[in-house]
Amino acid sequence: MLEMVDIEYIRKKHFIEGWSIRKISHNLNVARQTVRKALQTSEIPKYNLTKAKSCPVMDPYKDIIREWLESDKNQPKKQRHTACRIFYRLCEEYDFTGSESSVRNFVRQEKNITKEAFVPLTADWGEQAQVDWGRAKVYIDGRLTEVSLFCLRLKASLVPFVWASPTEKLEAFLEGHKRAFEWLGGVPWNLVYDNPKTAVTKILKGPYREEHVLFSSLRAHYLFDSEFCNPASGNEKGTVENLVKYVRQNAMVPIPQVNSLDELNQKLLRWCEKQRHIRRKDWELEQHGLRPLPTIPFKCSRTHIVKSNRLLLFQFDRNYYSVPVDCGHKSLRIEAFVDRVEVYEHNKMVAFHARSYSRGEKIMELEHYLPVIATKPRAVKNALVVRKLPEIYQKLRIELCYREPEGYREYAKILLLNMEFNFEDVLLAVEESLKSGYIGFEYIMQLLISQGLKSKPQHQGPTPGTLPKLDIPVDNPSKFNFLIGGVSA
Repeated sequence: MLEMVDIEYIRKKHFIEGWSIRKISHNLNVARQTVRKALQTSEIPKYNLTKAKSCPVMDPYKDIIREWLESDKNQPKKQRHTACRIFYRLCEEYDFTGSESSVRNFVRQEKNITKEAFVPLTADWGEQAQVDWGRAKVYIDGRLTEVSLFCLRLKASLVPFVWASPTEKLEAFLEGHKRAFEWLGGVPWNLVYDNPKTAVTKILKGPYREEHVLFSSLRAHYLFDSEFCNPASGNEKGTVENLVKYVRQNAMVPIPQVNSLDELNQKLLRWCEKQRHIRRKDWELEQHGLRPLPTIPFKCSRTHIVKSNRLLLFQFDRNYYSVPVDCGHKSLRIEAFVDRVEVYEHNKMVAFHARSYSRGEKIMELEHYLPVIATKPRAVKNALVVRKLPEIYQKLRIELCYREPEGYREYAKILLLNMEFNFEDVLLAVEESLKSGYIGFEYIMQLLISQGLKSKPQHQGPTPGTLPKLDIPVDNPSKFNFLIGGVSA
C-alpha cells in the first residue's frame, strides 16, 4: 500500500510536471493501476475489507448466540444474558474452546447492530409534567433512614419539584401531587407516569388503564389528563428518570443530616427554588401555560372502617391507636393521611394521632384513659399509657406508688388533673413539685391555681362548615347506614 508521501509525489509529478503514468510507474517501480488510484484521490489510504474474515472458533456458535440475544428481548431487563454468561453457557453446553474475549467482541458487535433508536421529545409550555418515585438515604435525628422521593418535572422548562415521604402509599402519592401543584402555582395539562400500583389497578391493551378510584378523583379535582408508559419502558419519561438520579447525586450528597423529615423537605424546597431560578426565563413562560389551581385543596387521605376493642385501641397499618373511652367497642371511620390519622364517629372527629410507620407500636393519648383511671386508680402502677409519659412522671410514679401501699391513689389524682388543665402546665407543676420536695396532689393543685391557669376547654370537634367530606369505601357498601346515621355496624 502506498504511503501518503508517495501519493503526494505521484500527484505532483503528474499534475504539475506533466509526467505520464508510464514514466511514473517506471521511475517508482509501482504498477500503473496503483498510479491511477493515486491520481483519482488524495485521501489517506485505507484498507477496505471486501469480505468478512472467517473465524473458525466462533463461526459455529454465532447463530446460537444470536438466538439467545433475540430471546432476551422478551425477558426482564435485569435477567438477560451478559457476555460472561454466554461464554460459560457455551463452555458448559457446547464444549466451546474459544476465549471469553472473542465472545465479548462478538456480543458487542451484535448489540451495536440491534441497538434501539429513540426520537427526541418536547412539549409546549405548561403542556406536560412527568412523575416518578425515587429513594435515598438520609440521617434523621442521627439514624440512617431510607426515604421515598416524590419527583415531578415540567417537560418544557425542566423545573423540578421533590418531596420526601416516609412511604409510597396511595395517600403519599396524592399528597405529592397536591404539594407540587401548590408550589408550582398551577397544574400541567398532562402528567406522564410509568404504571404505579397506587394509580393503576389493571393494565389493559395499548394506552388504556384501569385507574384507582382515588387517583381518578385527584384528576377530576385538578383537571389534568394522565398518560402511562408502556410496561418496563421508563425511557418514555426520561425527563423525570434523570431528575431522580440528579437529585440523589446533588441535593442528597453528602448524605443530609437533619432532625426531622420536615427539615429535610425544607432543604429540598430550597434546592428546587434554586433550580427554578436557574431556569427563570423558561419558567416565566411555563407558568403562564399551567391550569389554575382549584379554590379548595384535595383531601389526600384513604378512608377505612376500624373496630376499637376493650383496651380502647384499634389496629391500622400494623400499629395500634387509642380512642376516647366512649368510643370503645365501636366501629369507627378513620382518614389516613401521610402524617396523621384522624378518627371519626359518624361526622364527629373524636381522636387525632401522628401516624407511625413502625410495626406493632401502640400510639396512645393519656386523656383517652383518664376516665378509666378515675374508676380504676390501681391501674396507674402498670398502665402502658402511663409508662409512655415523660421521665418526670416516671420519677413521680416511683416516689408515690412504692413509698406506701396506697400511693397509687395520689398518683392517679395527679394524673386526673390533665382532665382540667393543659398537659404542659401539669407537667411543669409536677417538675416543680419534685424539685421542691413537696410531692402530692394538693401541692401540685395549688401550684396550678396560684399561676392563674384556667381549665382547658372541652373538645368540641370540628366547627360547623369544616366537616371533612364523607368518603364511603367502595368495597364496604354494608357500612353505609352506619356512616351516615348512627346505626350500629
